[in-house]
Amino acid sequence: MKDSIGAIMHKITTHPLSLTALNDLIINQSSIELSSEVKENIVNCRTYLDQKMQNSEAPIYGINTGFGALCDVSINSDQLVQLQENLVRSHACGTGKLVPQHIIKLMLLLKIKSLSNGNSGVQLATVQRLVDFYNLDLLPVVYTQGSLGASGDLAPLAHVALCVIGEGEVWHNGVQKPTKDVLKTHSLNPIKLQSKEGLALLNGTQFMSAYAIHCLLKSYKLSYFSDLIGALSLDAFDGRIEPFDPLVQLVRPHKGQILTAQRIRQFLQDSPLMKQEKIHVQDPYSFRCMPQVHGATKDALEHISSVVLTEVNSVSDNPNIFSQADKIISGGNFHGQPLALSLDFLKIAMSELGSISERRTYQLISGERGLPSFLVNSPGLNSGYMIPQYTAASIASANKQLATPASVDSIVSSNGQEDHVSMGANAATQAFELIDNVERILAIELMNASQAMHMRTLKTSPFLEQFLTSFRKEVLFTENDKPLYIDIKKTIRFMQSLNFDNDVLFETISA
Repeated sequence: MKDSIGAIMHKITTHPLSLTALNDLIINQSSIELSSEVKENIVNCRTYLDQKMQNSEAPIYGINTGFGALCDVSINSDQLVQLQENLVRSHACGTGKLVPQHIIKLMLLLKIKSLSNGNSGVQLATVQRLVDFYNLDLLPVVYTQGSLGASGDLAPLAHVALCVIGEGEVWHNGVQKPTKDVLKTHSLNPIKLQSKEGLALLNGTQFMSAYAIHCLLKSYKLSYFSDLIGALSLDAFDGRIEPFDPLVQLVRPHKGQILTAQRIRQFLQDSPLMKQEKIHVQDPYSFRCMPQVHGATKDALEHISSVVLTEVNSVSDNPNIFSQADKIISGGNFHGQPLALSLDFLKIAMSELGSISERRTYQLISGERGLPSFLVNSPGLNSGYMIPQYTAASIASANKQLATPASVDSIVSSNGQEDHVSMGANAATQAFELIDNVERILAIELMNASQAMHMRTLKTSPFLEQFLTSFRKEVLFTENDKPLYIDIKKTIRFMQSLNFDNDVLFETISA
C-alpha cells in the first residue's frame, strides 16, 4: 500500500507485528496509519471510560487518584487534566546519553501498537499525534538513564509524552529543537491530555522493547556473519569439514546446531582449499565447535524473539480497561521482568559469538598451518595483525562485564510501593553496547581471514571468493605495517552495508 506521495504505507492493525514486518518497516522507512478497526477500538474504550467516570465516584488508580505511593490520594474531577500533565512533567527526568534516533522511532511505533489494542483509554487524537511524530520524523529527545524497568519505562516515556503536550524537545532534521516551535512549523497543536492518558503514555515497556527489537534484528544479522566469517576463517586456517557432517549434528539435533553446520557446508561448497588433503587430525574448538557454539546462540535468539514479540504486541500500561467486561483493573503488566531476563540472555548469547570469534582471530595469527606469524611478510620488521587481536581481546573482555545480568538486581523505589524492579532498561542499553562490540570483533576476524586467504595458493569456495572480491574493494591486502584502525572502520561499514533477505536472516526460526 502507498500513500499519496508514493511512500510505502503500513497499516497498524489488530494483528501482531512480526520480526519480518518490523525489519521491513525499518529498512523501507515506511509511513504508518491506523486501521479503521484500531480506531474503533480506541474510540470505544475512551467512550466507556468517560461514561464510567461520569457514573461513578469510586477511586480508580491513576485516573482519579495519585500515582505510585500516592495511590490513595483522591483527585477532584476538575483537576484530572492537570493531574495527567503534572505526571508527565514530573516524570520527565531522564539523564545520561541521548537515545539514538532510530531507537526513539521504534519506541513511537511500539507505543502506538500497544495503545491500539483498545485497553488503555486514550483519545484517538493522542495516538494519532504519535503517528504524526513517526511519519514526520519528529522524534522526542529521550535519555538512556532513568528507567527501573518496573512501572514501565517511566522516565524515557515521559520525555515522549512531554512532546505530545507540546513541551520538551524533538529531533527535527537532525537538530534538537523545542517541540512547541516544531509543532507550529507543521501546523499541529499540543494535545490536551484527558484522564488516564498521561499514565497510559508513561506506563509501558516500549523503551526496553525498542532496544530489544533493534538488538534482535542486529543479532540475527551478526549470527549470519558469524557463520560466514567463521567459514572463511576455517578455510583460511586449512581446517577440516568433517565436524560439519550432517551425521554429527543429527545425533545431537539442536536446531541451531543443525542450521549452523548446514550453512557452513554451503558456504564452503566446492572449495579447492577445503578439499586438499589435511595433515592435522583435528582443529581447535573455535573452528570445530562452531555448530555447537553458534547454534546455541541461534536457539537463544529464537526463544528471545518469542518473548519480545509477545511483549510488543501486548498491552503494558496500567490500569487495563475492559469495556465489554465492564472492568478497570489495576495490575502489573508494566513490569519488565520478561524483557529483562531475555535481554540478559541475549547479552550472554551474543557475547559468546564475540568470544569464539576472537579465538579464531588468535589462531589465524599464530604462525601455524603454513601461515606466517601475524599474517604479514617479514614478521619482526612488520607487526602485521598482532595488535588487532589485542583490540578484539579487549572488546571480548568488556563484553564479559556487560553480559553480567542486570535482572538479578533490584532496588526499592516510590516509598516502598515499587519494591521489586526488573532493571530491564539497564539490560537493554548494555545489550545495545555489547552487540555493537560483537560487530567490531567480527570485523577484525574478517580482516584477518581475508589477509590469511590472500596468502594461500589454493582458493576458497566460489561463494566465499565472491564475498572476498567485494570486501577487498574496500579493504586491501596489507603488505607492510600501516594504521589498521582505518581498515577496521572500513570493514564495519562494509558489513553494515550488506542487507539480507528475511528468509535468510530469520532462517533459524523455521529450521
